[in-house]
Amino acid sequence: MIASAYLAAEGLDSVLAEALARRGIGIAGWHGSLALSPDPPAAIAWALDTWIAPVELAATSVKAAADALREVQRNWSNYAAGQHRRSALIAARLPPVSARPLVFPAAAPTAPLGAWTLLAPQRMLASAAKTSPFPNGACRFVEDRANPPSRAYLKLWEALTLFGAWPGPGARCLDLGAAPGGWTWALAALGASVTAVDKAPLAPGVAAMPGVVWRQGSAFAEPPEPVDWLVCDVIAYPRRLLALVERWIAAGAARHIVCTVKFQGATDHDAADAFAAIPGGRLCHLWHNKHELTFLWSGAAR
Repeated sequence: MIASAYLAAEGLDSVLAEALARRGIGIAGWHGSLALSPDPPAAIAWALDTWIAPVELAATSVKAAADALREVQRNWSNYAAGQHRRSALIAARLPPVSARPLVFPAAAPTAPLGAWTLLAPQRMLASAAKTSPFPNGACRFVEDRANPPSRAYLKLWEALTLFGAWPGPGARCLDLGAAPGGWTWALAALGASVTAVDKAPLAPGVAAMPGVVWRQGSAFAEPPEPVDWLVCDVIAYPRRLLALVERWIAAGAARHIVCTVKFQGATDHDAADAFAAIPGGRLCHLWHNKHELTFLWSGAAR
């Protein structure tokens, strides 16, 4: 019996497997990058999406498979790890689910969304509930290909979308390790006042934006100061970043924190677990993440 399923991001199957093993969660098999488990679902940061109520259904025909899904609920997304033609025929009989890219800032979809896959031509696995509001965890945006100095801004857009909140005009933001300024650009574009700290300067177009101030220095030497949003996408060992985050939270200086936990070489699962254990925080793998996780924290959640 399959009691839960965990979708790994591209190239991170082994990292997800390590994270599941550390929690004592078994893997009965893999279906593409979907880890099928006989154990109850658990919160696993490395899962791009988690199927929390999977059931096996007969798919004796394309019509029968679509009818079985429609009897459960309206909205479904397909994970096709095989049987692509048959999967497409089934999906065509289901009500369409909007896959249009979001125009940021925008709230994440709230309508119930299930997931299904064909394990075999006549055997289907379907979960009416899953953790990501997006099909297969894919959070896509209408991108700005002209103004940001890098594509890193997409990570912050996704994090804030999942957070369900973002800085408004006049909000005080501190971007640690900011250069060349992708995250600073995203915050300033919302009308926020941004202090960007880095040893290197910002891209000229970002530095010239209203409300942006560059301060030369190290992200790790900055003393906590009152801010609405502390954000950090700096390259650093996870434990060093953990100490920074814990220092800011202990000081009660930031109302919200968003930071990227980046792993160089082997995955430091102990450090990831320490981030996940911080009260009021959430650790997750974004669709725009690579070998990294994103930590979201709100003082209001404590």
